[in-house]
Amino acid sequence: MTNRAFDLMLFDLDGTLVETAPEIMDAVNDTLGHFKLSLVTQQQVNDWIGHGTLTLLVQAVADRSGMTLEAVRGSELLQNMVPAYDSFYKRRCGTRSHLYPHVRETLQRLRAQGVKLAVVTNKESRYTQVVMNVHQLEPLFDAVVSGDTFATKKPDPVGVAHCLSKFGVARERTLFVGDSSIDAATARNAGVAVWLLPYGYNMGQPIEACAPDRVIADFSSLLNQ
Repeated sequence: MTNRAFDLMLFDLDGTLVETAPEIMDAVNDTLGHFKLSLVTQQQVNDWIGHGTLTLLVQAVADRSGMTLEAVRGSELLQNMVPAYDSFYKRRCGTRSHLYPHVRETLQRLRAQGVKLAVVTNKESRYTQVVMNVHQLEPLFDAVVSGDTFATKKPDPVGVAHCLSKFGVARERTLFVGDSSIDAATARNAGVAVWLLPYGYNMGQPIEACAPDRVIADFSSLLNQ
């Protein structure tokens, strides 16, 4: 029997399992262009990823239009942009994203060791499903919690609490793996350990500033519990 520190591992999606930022930028710019707004850069999109699609669109529109964030949130323009983005992103999904190195084989080995695996993301379920299907991730996970699964999302710990209850695993036997301060705060709020990867989207901030339990440079480090 394999000695291991964790019986349940929870994973963020964008920036942790899958590099999705390029095609997210494409869909954002498709949408901005459709509404006659100028385009944004990859770095801007990278820094906006984390709180879900609606927040990302609000930030992009505010940046390109000069409107305040509050004005954008209450605008008819934003209401019209959401379904347009939905269409563009579904078309773009899978065209420029890829799994990070060692993700698939590491997940497969963890499952073989009996570790329960779940995704806990702020991405809306309709997009989460597309990304996971494109990259054939769904068979590797025992549960998926998206940004609209519950009334609140990360850093609220409701998704983590759901998985703890579903699998009957204690907090001290649970690890959250992510790439941002949102993930670190989620884990802290839930009372579970958190390891962060430095290659994802942390809103332009160094990952060490999140004070995780560990920073791991490579996904395969999860095998060394």
